Amino acid sequence: MAIGHANEGSHPRLKKLGLGTVQFGLPYGVSNAAGQTSGEEVSRILAVAGRAGMDLLDTAAAYGESEAVIGRSAERSSFRIVTKTPRISADGATAVRAAFESSLEKLRIPRVDGLLVHHAGDLLGPEGDAVWSEMLRLRDAGLVANIGASVYTGAEIDSLLSRFPIELIQIPFNVLDQRLLRSGHLARLKANGVEIHARSAFLQGLLLMDFAKIDPWFDPYRGLLDDYACAIATAGLSPLEAALGYSLSVPEIDRVICGVNNATQLEEILIAAKKTVDPRSFSAFASEEPLLLDPSRWKLVRR
Repeated sequence: MAIGHANEGSHPRLKKLGLGTVQFGLPYGVSNAAGQTSGEEVSRILAVAGRAGMDLLDTAAAYGESEAVIGRSAERSSFRIVTKTPRISADGATAVRAAFESSLEKLRIPRVDGLLVHHAGDLLGPEGDAVWSEMLRLRDAGLVANIGASVYTGAEIDSLLSRFPIELIQIPFNVLDQRLLRSGHLARLKANGVEIHARSAFLQGLLLMDFAKIDPWFDPYRGLLDDYACAIATAGLSPLEAALGYSLSVPEIDRVICGVNNATQLEEILIAAKKTVDPRSFSAFASEEPLLLDPSRWKLVRR
């Protein structure tokens, strides 16, 4: 099936977009040459997002200064916020409570919309029951609306669903990483009433780059990448329109979390989101290569 527009004249559901904030606290991303976003630029980004109708920020204790930067911006009041726990090695309940209170203090808010265990292994390990019990207490106290976990694999999803009634989950998902869709895990999550947030829509920026100029480490995957680039060019789609349009078009996904370095990038995302695509036409570009799909395993030659 040729890649094409399913309903080109329609406007997207901009509320399906969430704003990722790792760049607010760290110099993050394979395509990021600008470094960490300044506090002034963060306020401009949040203002643009708010005017566009976006209402969700995704952050984490591990994102450097991100929580504190958000807390210092007057624009934060327009947004629901999801944050995540740091690594938990012992005293699960105490660690969760202390980290959560620190997050609220940095964010300067009385409650959050979502609290995720950043590393699913912390819920699946010996402290898991204590961690979950404390998260339940925070929710029952009205300090958190939804609790859950950030995951990487279908196996983690299976293990979590067998032990905990999770309400919110964050997954990796993009045009190359369709594993959780093809395996049926997204359908299983929806059947269990779980809200699904997708991260890595741009695969840390790789999907937005000129593939002729990417790091030599990606050479084994150039055939797939070049085929994808040719297909979207033939369809008249920009790399941003294609990558964003795919993730937004998958009905099982409730939110697509997009990170930006500046307000101009966000404005480009908002324009690109108006292009709708048929997700079935991207099935040929699904990869099962973990070295390509997991940026933590990239061993780039250029630094």
